[in-house]
Amino acid sequence: MELVVKRYRCTHSATCVCLKGHISEDAMYLVFEHMKWNPKMIAIFSSVCKWFDEFAKRVLWKEFCHARAPKMMTDLHSDGSHIVDGNWKALGKLLIYCSACPRGDLFSNIHVPIPGHFVYRTRFSRTLGKSLVPPQCKSDVLYVSDSCEHLDQGEEGDLGLFRGIFKSFAGSNMKKMLIERQATFHPNEVCPYCKTKLWHLMQPNMIPSSASVRLDADDDSVEYYVCLNGHIIGSCTLMPYSDSEDTKEE
Repeated sequence: MELVVKRYRCTHSATCVCLKGHISEDAMYLVFEHMKWNPKMIAIFSSVCKWFDEFAKRVLWKEFCHARAPKMMTDLHSDGSHIVDGNWKALGKLLIYCSACPRGDLFSNIHVPIPGHFVYRTRFSRTLGKSLVPPQCKSDVLYVSDSCEHLDQGEEGDLGLFRGIFKSFAGSNMKKMLIERQATFHPNEVCPYCKTKLWHLMQPNMIPSSASVRLDADDDSVEYYVCLNGHIIGSCTLMPYSDSEDTKEE
């Protein structure tokens, strides 16, 4: 198949390396479709120039999200809501990237900074999400990832880091409750996925005890933040394996 090259001037930067022109969007779409919407290639492609980055945000990350989690995307769209207030790139990053805690000042049970890292594949669950919202918000839909396990950073136990997204967060009961209870924002940190402010859910005491059970975590160790676009990042101290479980794994 011969690619048709159309000439576009990058309107974002006079020093752009691609001033000689861009391949057409249709051609780029076919190239990345052939690569099965490879997220690492999309990220590399986005760094070339702002014209490419705009196209990736508008088209490529959207296609990646639908290819990676089609049922989840269908459900998030089912009520006609716009799910990507933080943009498709933010949602794509959330699907494949554990933001961890690079500065060590987000969570009370993390004392040593943990760098973020790429996660090849993660399961997101609505059932797990229901355990993380208070009874008044049970009608809200929250997708939460399985815990990303990190080695023991001290005497408390191994850490589990999770992330997720609310469906239609702008009209959710959770957002209404945060506003009514005058929940505070983190003074320094922002959402690692869309760069908006973070509400800390420990402050208004809104995390139910069922969260610890579902996450297999120590009591009262679960804490998480939700941003203005409905993305969540959280941590917990995982229950240690018993001696019999260790023996079975060996």
